[in-house]
Amino acid sequence: MRRTFSRAELESFRDAVVPDLLPTAPEHDLKLLFVGINPGLWTAATQTHFAHPGNRFYPALLRGGVITEPIDAAAGMTDAERDVLRERGIGITNLARRATAKASELSPAELKEGGAALTALVERLRPRVVAVAGITAYRTAFGLPKAVLGRQPTPLAGAELWVVPNPSGLNAHETVESLARAYVEVARAAGLSVVE
Repeated sequence: MRRTFSRAELESFRDAVVPDLLPTAPEHDLKLLFVGINPGLWTAATQTHFAHPGNRFYPALLRGGVITEPIDAAAGMTDAERDVLRERGIGITNLARRATAKASELSPAELKEGGAALTALVERLRPRVVAVAGITAYRTAFGLPKAVLGRQPTPLAGAELWVVPNPSGLNAHETVESLARAYVEVARAAGLSVVE
């Protein structure tokens, strides 16, 4: 059942942190690590990555066959839904840890710190593929102002590195279809089977 939050309730989650979604069992190999910019207030309220009702992340994964059952993240993910992602070898983290109403509230310094922290996380976890969802944040975090979407020429701490479109509803020129195509590409690069 979908939750609703008042503006005041959402504001109470400003600067909150959402834990990374990472494999917890040794048999769950981390194949694909998605990296958001930072948690939004709805994400912080539900403790679920990409949770805002207007976010197209999970619908795009479903449309692309990366997952086979819908996930209604707006209500907050169940442990079983989190386990589906973990068992598939999919993890989720963010460049910046603190929740804001808009990613534009983050400073360049926060994003650069996040890039360094992401590099350390990737060194530790060794995913096959890292997919950063957001070209502008990626450019700032890694000091690469001319970077473009797609596979990057240089790996990140040994992992194949991609930049994919951000699934936020604010990213109006992307659709569930276009996001699905991008997410299928990184899923295949990570060795995940995709249901056609």
